[in-house]
Amino acid sequence: MTRAILLIVLLFTARPALAQPTGAAPDGEFFTKFKAVVTKHLGRPYVWGASGMKSFDCSGFVWRVMFENGILLKRTTARKFYMLLPKVKDEDRYAFGNLIFFDNLKHVGIIDTPSTFYHAQLSRGTNLSPLNSFWRKKVYGFRALPLPAEQ
Repeated sequence: MTRAILLIVLLFTARPALAQPTGAAPDGEFFTKFKAVVTKHLGRPYVWGASGMKSFDCSGFVWRVMFENGILLKRTTARKFYMLLPKVKDEDRYAFGNLIFFDNLKHVGIIDTPSTFYHAQLSRGTNLSPLNSFWRKKVYGFRALPLPAEQ
């Protein structure tokens, strides 16, 4: 029931309309801009509950990057992002732009490569981190980046 309500909220608050994720490789104009927005916000300090421009928490960082790329979702937590966004095929989990969730949905980041991801980390702020054994053992799941519908 709660999930259905969240999906209805997403449908009415997401403008422009969202297309289904393509699982596409990181090419094309959208992904070029997406990566530029991610890197623009690197090096900012971690502040719980912050969503930019000078500081972020993990879900605030993800929300800001999506917002600046035309993906208009209500600012929410990592747990709610996981419930709202579409699943990723197993073979596409580590594709650029997918969201990666950790620690029983308490942390979220954005996949860069199969071995790196972007996130807002308490000790380092917004950064690119290796997806090493420390992080891999904490992975909860993946969700697809909802792409803005073409106008």
